Amino acid sequence: MTEPSPPKVLAVIPARYASTRFPGKVIALLEGRPLVAHVYDQSRAARLVGETVVAVDDARVAEVLQAHGVPYVHTRSNHPSGTDRMAEVAAKRDADILVNVQGDEPLMDPATIDRAIEPLLADPELVMATARRRITDPALVADPNVVKVVCGRDGRALYFSRHPIPYVRDGAGETSPHWRHIGLYVYRRDFLLKYAEMPPSPLECLEKLEQLRVLENGFAMSVVETDYESIGVDTPADLERAAAYLRQRQEGSC
Repeated sequence: MTEPSPPKVLAVIPARYASTRFPGKVIALLEGRPLVAHVYDQSRAARLVGETVVAVDDARVAEVLQAHGVPYVHTRSNHPSGTDRMAEVAAKRDADILVNVQGDEPLMDPATIDRAIEPLLADPELVMATARRRITDPALVADPNVVKVVCGRDGRALYFSRHPIPYVRDGAGETSPHWRHIGLYVYRRDFLLKYAEMPPSPLECLEKLEQLRVLENGFAMSVVETDYESIGVDTPADLERAAAYLRQRQEGSC
């Protein structure tokens, strides 16, 4: 009796050119390589990812990626979100599981990608997974740009919010109860296609958080724990901060 073949895992990096705060940031050079090429390198290093492609919407991005040997696919330029761009790619591919790796996370941890894929491999009924990191800086708890997540005992998401959750009435004790959501998503292909067709949900519109659409429609989302500290690039200053981190890491490995 033949063993069933393992699920095909495809990582997709949505790379939109027209970023509001930093246009063209996905191809801005970071230590001599385009920002999104670093994301591609990190995704390829994940042992459970079979293939990685960048989903582009602009010929300028495609030209730069081609020059650096990074595989890409063209997608429409009018997608409202990275999830919709993912769904366009998923509709044309036969992958079983798709991973949405943010195109502005050049230091994405390959082990965290693997950790987020594992719940879908272990449970065929699970349709989606993401990641979280414990918050130790009180300033981040209050920051609405830092998305917080609370989970049940089974490690599945109960709610995401820009507001500090949970509310701590009598003091937190020695360990912070707050967790930062890491914007890494893993979907089963059929669910991703269904999710992209769902209308925006009420809480999603209030918080401006797409992942709430999943919970509001009654689907479970596994949330794995990680020590990975996200360094997203939204501005030129963030790019320099990422460059300084890479230089420091390279000097430390000498």
